[in-house]
Amino acid sequence: MSGGTMDSIDGAALDARLDQALAAIAAGAEELDREPRFPAEAFRALAGAGALEAPVGAARADRSVLPEWRLLRRVAAADASVGRILDGHLNAVERLEVSAGGQLRESELSRLRGGRRLLGVWGADPGPGEGSPARLRSTGPGMTLSGVKTFCSGAGGVDAALVMVGSDDGEAPRLALVDCAEIEIDRDWYRAAGLRASESHRVVFHDAEVIGLLGDPGELGRQPWFSRDAMRTAASWIGMFDAAAEGAFAELARARAEDPLGQLAAGRIEALRGTIEGWFLRGAEAATHRGELKPVAIAMRAEIDRAAKALLETAAAACGSHPFVTGGRLDRGRRDLETFLLQHRLDPLLAGLGAERLRSR
Repeated sequence: MSGGTMDSIDGAALDARLDQALAAIAAGAEELDREPRFPAEAFRALAGAGALEAPVGAARADRSVLPEWRLLRRVAAADASVGRILDGHLNAVERLEVSAGGQLRESELSRLRGGRRLLGVWGADPGPGEGSPARLRSTGPGMTLSGVKTFCSGAGGVDAALVMVGSDDGEAPRLALVDCAEIEIDRDWYRAAGLRASESHRVVFHDAEVIGLLGDPGELGRQPWFSRDAMRTAASWIGMFDAAAEGAFAELARARAEDPLGQLAAGRIEALRGTIEGWFLRGAEAATHRGELKPVAIAMRAEIDRAAKALLETAAAACGSHPFVTGGRLDRGRRDLETFLLQHRLDPLLAGLGAERLRSR
């Protein structure tokens, strides 16, 4: 299956196959939200457009992150659940590029070509009563993984996942590439109102094959890559913002186009979109140049979070209950954004950033 390159997936020059894939993904989003399942058709379309293999080589070649982030933003705007899974795949590809040993890296990246492999990144440990945290076990010639992870986006659809694995002796977590061919998926665990087709389930590993370990203990948190992971995820938030904003504009144009208060709401949303766009571009420039990314990553995410919540509040006040009780793009956008943003505790990070600023005066 042939595919394009990341250079071709850029702005207005998007490959026609990708445009067709995005149109099909958007057309199927409502049905997937109504009857959740792994969005296999969406990923076959993305693979056929070259999107799954497009980022291969980008990190080592120091290419701009903008094409990749624009791709993710557009996919998340078409269907947030598909964007959530794609975010994990792109995250995993970059980590293989920069953290895997030569043989493991080349073997895995070669399998990505042609869109033949989909990856995830699974980091969350189970809460009380949800099972024992996943742990590595040596089997002589290799290693296996047993135990539980939660919020495993793409479960049942990804071929392998980078799994953050803690230890019982206090050592920093390891990053293991684990085969997902035979895992136990608890589909009753994830009951969120949003991102319903992201398949972010509780997963139980039973001596699953560990394909390889990446880097040293604590590898997932290594900078600047940890901040780039977070900023890439923020690009998917922006896609969800785009979807919710378009849903709000459509509802306001339908019901309140001549109402000054409806016009005011549309103006506020347009201004918020300008804030979002500014942080998208600033974040992409910083991530590409890889300096001290942590402060930029925190501020970028905090401001996107704030703008997204302001959008939802403005849209709800101006549109009333009708678009939410009848369903549609604005309702789905609200549920997806709220579900995703709740997974990230930004206030402590922002307070830490502020403390550093005050200490430096």
